[in-house]
Amino acid sequence: MYSGLLLGALLAAMMSPAAYGFQAQGGSGSSAPQTSPLPIVQPQINSTTYQGSETVEKATGGVLPLSLDEAIARGLKHNLGLILTSQSTQSARGQQLEELQSLLPTVDANLKASVQQSDLQAEGLRVPGFPSIIGPYGYTDIRASMNWSLLNLSALQNYLASKHNFEGAKLSVYDARDLVVLTVGNAYLTCIADKSRIDEVEAQVATAKVSLDQAVDSHNAGTAPLLDELRARVDYQTQQQSLIAAQNAYDKDRIALARAIGLPLDQKFKLTSAEPYAPLDNLDADTAVKQALAARSDLKALREQVAAAEHARKAATDERLPVISFSGDYGDIGVNPSNSHGTGNATGPLDIPVFEEARLRGDAKQAQAQLDEEQARLSDLQGQISADVRDSILDIQSAEKLVEVSRSNVALASEALTEAQERYKAGVDNNLAVSQALAALAQADNQYVSSLYQHNMAKLSLARALGVAGNDYQMYLGGK
Repeated sequence: MYSGLLLGALLAAMMSPAAYGFQAQGGSGSSAPQTSPLPIVQPQINSTTYQGSETVEKATGGVLPLSLDEAIARGLKHNLGLILTSQSTQSARGQQLEELQSLLPTVDANLKASVQQSDLQAEGLRVPGFPSIIGPYGYTDIRASMNWSLLNLSALQNYLASKHNFEGAKLSVYDARDLVVLTVGNAYLTCIADKSRIDEVEAQVATAKVSLDQAVDSHNAGTAPLLDELRARVDYQTQQQSLIAAQNAYDKDRIALARAIGLPLDQKFKLTSAEPYAPLDNLDADTAVKQALAARSDLKALREQVAAAEHARKAATDERLPVISFSGDYGDIGVNPSNSHGTGNATGPLDIPVFEEARLRGDAKQAQAQLDEEQARLSDLQGQISADVRDSILDIQSAEKLVEVSRSNVALASEALTEAQERYKAGVDNNLAVSQALAALAQADNQYVSSLYQHNMAKLSLARALGVAGNDYQMYLGGK
């Protein structure tokens, strides 16, 4: 009996005009799906993120030999910046799938089983000769339903925007590799420079100790005043202070390197790559800029974001257009599965926004603002890439000259120190000249180490500016 009544109600609903045609709806009660401009996926990653890493390994016994290539390989595997950028790609892919689902049919299935008993008198129904309690009675309903947006241009534009966001996220991973190479390379080269300073300061300490011993012997022999001994002792202790500071800087920079490549901080390791020096000639700024604009992955990613913003702007505009959809269900309902009948329903609405001008204009303005912002960022990045390439070339050329001058200064300062020591040993002069020559040599050594570091970092920065650091950094550091 109940299944017959329900079937009659469903048939009546299906006989209505809305069941066989498209119905226009408007006003504040419109049931049209509301869309909004698609947000641009932008991972919250900054330069400090690339100084961290995911540490998954355990410290091993002994000393781990670590070359520059091995350090960069570890960075490309464990660096936090690259890991987070890769995760943002998965997020962008998930967003794309969500937008795709809005264009595909949605099918759901459910099973209902109901048992009821009603008290008519409690409901205010008192019929003479009719029982006050009805039931228990029940029914089962096995049903599948489908909803499908047949024509929704706004949702289509949002899906296209999500595709560009996903492509941009994938390109950001390649750019992140360049940043990892730059970060790890900088950390490794810094450690090499620190170790070179330590070696040079240790040599200066040894030289200062020789001068101190000479001054002490001369003073004890009565051939030199106490001032010479005090001056030599101050020089010796000054070099010891420099050695302590250099060793501390080296230890801290080793920690920074381990953090960037995912090494446990208690893992002992030894740098095996020497500080390379190879001139990089035949650099043409205009050609390099063109190469960078064609190769930089972050520029390509930003172009994809601009395209995504354009589609999001179209999505906001298309919210004014009608949406055609379909919804329906079919199932089997009755007192029990053996005493039931199939029933169904089908509806094809046409939804038209009639009076939503404030919301529609608001969405359009927000989408246009997002598009303008992305276009401005794209223009700025193109200029920044050109500046980065030109700055790197200038730094390389300047650093090459600094290396040559610093190398010459080291040789001259070493010769001056030897001459001053011999004059003092021969009793021709006091050790003031020795002290001054020792300070000049320390300064020349420090400038030489700094110029080598600047030269290598300028070449590595050029590789990053050109967008090829992730694969070709060796060619620039080695000058091949």
